[in-house]
Amino acid sequence: MPEQPSQPPPGDRFKAEMPQIPGVTVQTVKPTGTGVPWLIMAGLVAVLIAVFVGGKILSKSRRTDAPPAPTAQIDIPAPVPDVAASVPVATDQHPVVATVSELKPWGAKQFTFRNRLTGENVPALIVRLPTGSSAQASGYWSFAMKPAYGNCQLDYIDDLEKLRTDYGYQQARHPMIGNPCNRSLYDPLKYAPLPGGVLARGAVIQGSDLRPPLGIETEIHGKQILAVRME
Repeated sequence: MPEQPSQPPPGDRFKAEMPQIPGVTVQTVKPTGTGVPWLIMAGLVAVLIAVFVGGKILSKSRRTDAPPAPTAQIDIPAPVPDVAASVPVATDQHPVVATVSELKPWGAKQFTFRNRLTGENVPALIVRLPTGSSAQASGYWSFAMKPAYGNCQLDYIDDLEKLRTDYGYQQARHPMIGNPCNRSLYDPLKYAPLPGGVLARGAVIQGSDLRPPLGIETEIHGKQILAVRME
């Protein structure tokens, strides 16, 4: 079969042909398909760069806006109250150790008596007795908190059950003074004779102690209780 002439593309049927001018060569520019992919690639790279840079800026902003880490707290223990600072010291210039309103019957208060002869600070106690007026010295008993012959610290025991269990004194009816070293007991309501015909409060009712604790003389001046001298 004879070769059929090629048919122009449907879109070129109505395209006007460029006139040919003698001596002028017409160059036909053929479209290339490589421009479009490069544009796409360039756009993707630009998008990736924008995403990367935006992520960096956002991350930095988040780190900047993050709240500071909480500061570690150190628990500082509460100061231990200085008991010694609250205990009055009876001296010649300042002998006041309590007021009459502080002590109720069988109430007690610690104080320190400074012995004017030896310069020693003696731990002491004043007890409001259930008998006698609060406005009179006879309503109180003050004494050194050490036995006359010994170094053990005496205890004021107002727990009657403790007197029965720890000291084995079943007849306990009121507070007493106890020597925890030898379980001696002193009765604040009883007297014991001393050489020279003197009576001392705090008779020994149990144990091996030889005499009552050393007494401290008290005086009442108005509403104040003074410790003035020790035997």
